[in-house]
Amino acid sequence: MRADGAVEAVFRIEQARIIAAVARVVRDVGIAEELAQDALVAALEQWPESGVPDNPGAWLMATARRRAIDLVRRRETYARKLAEVGRTLEDTGPPPEPADPDDIDDDLLRLVFVSCHPVLSTEARVALTLRLLGGLGTDEIARAFLVPEATVAQRIVRAKRALAKAGVPFEVPYGAERDARLASVLEVIYLVFNEGYAATAGDDLLRPGLCEDALRLARVLSGLMPKEPEVHALAALLELQASRTATRTAPDGTPVLLADQNRARWDRLLIRRGVDALTRASALGGVPGPYALQAAIAACHAGAPAYEDTDWATIAALYGRLAALTPSPVVELNRAVAVSMAEGPAAGLALVDALAAGPGGAALKGYHLLPSVRGDLLERLGRTREARAEFVRAAGLTRNERERALLEERAARL
Repeated sequence: MRADGAVEAVFRIEQARIIAAVARVVRDVGIAEELAQDALVAALEQWPESGVPDNPGAWLMATARRRAIDLVRRRETYARKLAEVGRTLEDTGPPPEPADPDDIDDDLLRLVFVSCHPVLSTEARVALTLRLLGGLGTDEIARAFLVPEATVAQRIVRAKRALAKAGVPFEVPYGAERDARLASVLEVIYLVFNEGYAATAGDDLLRPGLCEDALRLARVLSGLMPKEPEVHALAALLELQASRTATRTAPDGTPVLLADQNRARWDRLLIRRGVDALTRASALGGVPGPYALQAAIAACHAGAPAYEDTDWATIAALYGRLAALTPSPVVELNRAVAVSMAEGPAAGLALVDALAAGPGGAALKGYHLLPSVRGDLLERLGRTREARAEFVRAAGLTRNERERALLEERAARL
């Protein structure tokens, strides 16, 4: 491999850890990223002549940390702050934190919590996480979410400024704050995966790269926080969902419904990993959280040899528990589908119509899956004219071209 290719490959792997380690020194993720980039430039200049070091990741880390310490030395105001808390310039770690049985001393975990800080908007958290932890460039993030590259760049810049302005500490939160902040971290990873698994807009149903990035982040987080059941549960959910990715579309990109998927092509390794992660989550005890319940639903699907063998009654019950834990009209819609499979389409339609007529109906007004589900239930009941109208309405609401084509095809067949 050429030296420049080796630099880029190593940097992609080590970038998040380098930024995390440097941020602990300079206490600013924006500056930390710049220093990590400086180390990359130094490698690009030196490695072609000197050769690739035996431990290239350590070389990049040492170079970035050395530049960080030089920067701290030059910043008089920061030096005074260090003196006030009794630290030397060489010992640039954070001040001692309160003893806590769940203390996690890991720079990468600190970076995770900072990138997903609630002071940032959801869009900013997603962009910053993919940039700093996923190692994606602004162009890659822009392509993944179908937005202009300038928009992504602005989100990242504003996010860094917002963190600096708010004085967000580079630390892992404790107690109740950790629980709240962890929910934000898990939400970001979940949103990234979902956008890859069922793209809200564009020409493709799937964006596998986003699924892979989210799954990698979930696995890393599981290793960093082994005592958190919902962390393992999220990893389990993503592993199980990812196991079906290859069968969710035909070779031409056309969506394939769950009932028509070739289960022999489901990834058994990912299923095993998902079940193992769910087992770890359960072993930690406590009341199952929302990700554990969703993972249990995914496990029901993964465990059914054929579509007809699916335990829909259990899935409906799990959706009921999920709706009680985190009330959501989308969860209720999914429960109605499960009930329709367990008890018949009439029972499911009654729930869907009640949902549409209630407070949740307003929230689902522009949600294409509401008329799509209703059309499916009406078709199963033999009410084809009404079903056709619902599929047409759903096609008009979705922003994903593949889904629109599928819905229009279903309407045309009736």
